[in-house]
Amino acid sequence: MSITEHRIRGDHRGQLVAIEGLQDIPFEVKRVFYIYGTQPDVPRGQHSHHQTRQYLIAVNGSCKVTLDDGKQKVTYDLNKPNIGLLQDALIWGAMHDFTVDCVLLVMASEHYDEADYIRDYDDFLKVVGA
Repeated sequence: MSITEHRIRGDHRGQLVAIEGLQDIPFEVKRVFYIYGTQPDVPRGQHSHHQTRQYLIAVNGSCKVTLDDGKQKVTYDLNKPNIGLLQDALIWGAMHDFTVDCVLLVMASEHYDEADYIRDYDDFLKVVGA
């Protein structure tokens, strides 16, 4: 669980943030998706992965992300398009408090595999030995 501030490159034409797999984030990106149009009072995520690592960036608007290793919960505020949050495997994640304009970009280390998901919190606690 770590947050990174990426360098903003830009000039009079606009801003640019470049993120490269295995350089700016610690894995090769195999899947990209984004979440938008969420309601401020409706959480997303609320699961963990056995293998998949994710890197989250609110490229527009903001949201909060609570990461939980089974012993400690930490909430991060993603509110700048150059701030990224690493969610490792076997970390429970919940995204919440979305602004109406939030676009949350997620880069994942693995292709989608339903068997990789842990969707029940009690099962998650058993897996991590908490």
